[in-house]
Amino acid sequence: MHAPENPPPTGENLRAALAGLLDGLPPKQAAQAVERLIANYRGRTPTDAPVLRDRSDVAAYAAYRMPATFEAVRSALAAFRVRLPGWTPATHVDIGGGTGAATWAVAAAWPSAERLTTVLDWAEPALALGGELARSAASPALRAARWQRQAIGAGLSIPEGTDLVTVSYVLGELTAADRAAVVAQAARARGALIVEPGTPEGYLRIIEARERLIEAGFTVVAPCPHSAACPIVQGTDWCHFSARVSRSSLHRQVKGGSLAYEDEKFSYVAAVRADDVPGGDVPGDAPARVVRRPQIRKGQVLLELCTEGEGLRRETVTKRHGGLYRAARDVDWGEEWPPVGV
Repeated sequence: MHAPENPPPTGENLRAALAGLLDGLPPKQAAQAVERLIANYRGRTPTDAPVLRDRSDVAAYAAYRMPATFEAVRSALAAFRVRLPGWTPATHVDIGGGTGAATWAVAAAWPSAERLTTVLDWAEPALALGGELARSAASPALRAARWQRQAIGAGLSIPEGTDLVTVSYVLGELTAADRAAVVAQAARARGALIVEPGTPEGYLRIIEARERLIEAGFTVVAPCPHSAACPIVQGTDWCHFSARVSRSSLHRQVKGGSLAYEDEKFSYVAAVRADDVPGGDVPGDAPARVVRRPQIRKGQVLLELCTEGEGLRRETVTKRHGGLYRAARDVDWGEEWPPVGV
């Protein structure tokens, strides 16, 4: 089957694929499955006994959670690509990938690239449904992805020379020893992206993973504008970002909300081995990154920034700054500051 000449964007393609998942499953049953899974799936599930037990569980959870995971990972990959615009992964392993939300995000980030992707997870129903969704995708790389059952922990082994490893919303489900094993395997790749919920606990897991990657010889690409210690004093705050997600009818039913969207909060670290980057060097550190939603006031914009040399600081940009002020009114939470070319 050939891809259409003008395939739909990957995000739209995913939403269309998910729309048919719940056909034949009563809305009340789907909502109850999601509520149960939300209450039990994160952090209390042994890796050899997944909560996602059967197709109806997986379909409900995928329809509910895949869009949010996809948007969070896609947002993190966008920051990654700004720092490394010439780098394209030819091989990708998605650890604990479930139904493949991160794999769809990688396909959106590099839509025209040929790529060998392997999705690893311990839940067979999730892998089966993920493969089914991927085979309906416009992306050749998604359709060719391999779906492999694998316990996520000490027995994991990533092929040497893998270009990119993604680990999204997984570390919180693991013991400390298994978390260390997963990050150690991610560190065998040329590049790694690890994403967790944007909570204080998720941030601490990201900080732990970040430290392990740096110890393994990686350079942080995003979100940090440096590979030094995080300037946030633990317990006082946490670093996280936001991605907007279109709400499905299932989202509105489970949450009882009427808005057509919600904001997914996430924490992440993206890092690479400098000697494996084309040209031999990671681009220079970003000057700063916006770490809170900008506050736009009359004639001024307040930016909370993480910087390489000054740690966390606030910058006030006013009308008298001209083009910089216009850029400040447009800059978004999570983006570099100042923008390239300003």
